Amino acid sequence: MKKLIILSLIIFGACFYAQGIKFEETSLSLAKAKAKKENKLIFIDAYTSWCAPCKLMAKNVFPSSNVGNYYNDNFINVKIDMEKGEGIQLKKKYKIDSYPTYLFIDSTGKEIFRDSGSHDENGFIQVGKNAQDPNKNISTLKEKFEKGENNPDFLKNLINLTVRSDQDFAFKVFERYFSSKNQIDKADVKLLTSNIIGTASQLYNFFQEKKSIILKAISEEEYNAIDKKIKTNTLFYRFQHDPNKFTDDSYLAEASKFLSKEEAQKELLKCKAYNALSQKDIATFEALMLEAYKEYSTASDEDLTRAAWYFSENVNTKSSLEKAILWAQESVRKNKNYYNVDTLARLYQKVGDDVQAKKWREEADQLKMSEK
Repeated sequence: MKKLIILSLIIFGACFYAQGIKFEETSLSLAKAKAKKENKLIFIDAYTSWCAPCKLMAKNVFPSSNVGNYYNDNFINVKIDMEKGEGIQLKKKYKIDSYPTYLFIDSTGKEIFRDSGSHDENGFIQVGKNAQDPNKNISTLKEKFEKGENNPDFLKNLINLTVRSDQDFAFKVFERYFSSKNQIDKADVKLLTSNIIGTASQLYNFFQEKKSIILKAISEEEYNAIDKKIKTNTLFYRFQHDPNKFTDDSYLAEASKFLSKEEAQKELLKCKAYNALSQKDIATFEALMLEAYKEYSTASDEDLTRAAWYFSENVNTKSSLEKAILWAQESVRKNKNYYNVDTLARLYQKVGDDVQAKKWREEADQLKMSEK
């Protein structure tokens, strides 16, 4: 009987330990005190209640025993809603503007590392390992930068680590990075342009100022297409921020400065669709997106993937999901990557095509490994 009790306790303890990440139900100040005592970093899951990827991570990744074992051993873990309580100030302090953001700080509150977006179990464990890698310690790397380090590989790494959280600092790194290279390439241009959040940002000014240098890596047609995309995204976010004041007519008037009438109408439909989604009006979102992507051959792979992914998460009409499969297929045709292949697999799974879902899931897994 005694052995049975001991065995039961061992099994119970193992099951308890395998329940995934143990998030502390405490304030950040108390978490800092515990981190100092245990000589650990603090992992903050910075989330919002409406963020779909946040919910997926909470449902599929955080409960993993492998993920839990790693994070519980190495970090003090805290979940904080960025729109409630102390999360409101933390969002401002650490300049968090995308969700989920995974923030790693030391016991003094100094930022050490951050990541964002969806990951599978192995990918999220790698995020934790990256946070403990001295070569990715943001505070240390910033100090080296301020002392004049100008190695291109060092600067590129620093850009990747800071551009989402501190664009003012990243701007300075970009300036030194471009100066440190004899000639920039398409990858450098993509590194810059994929992180421009709007026409008011310093990086957009940099994009304009360095046009002559950038045109040595891409064509003028490509440059103009990127410029149009940045302006379109800027207008999109302005509309999303205040759709009641930003009327259809005012949107079209602004958009007509850099888009054709047909393009402006299509972009307006997308803006209204995503606004409906934010209000959880799925039927309106579905109808507007189907209208906006009735003709989709000219849409970018990123836009197609985004539209298809949101359908996979929110829409249940089979005929609509089959349209989204066509969008995802077109995205894959234009630029195959983990994200659009993963989206295609999700859509096939949702319409009940297990054969195609398995095929594209395996390809997504291969791409995930190759892109690491």
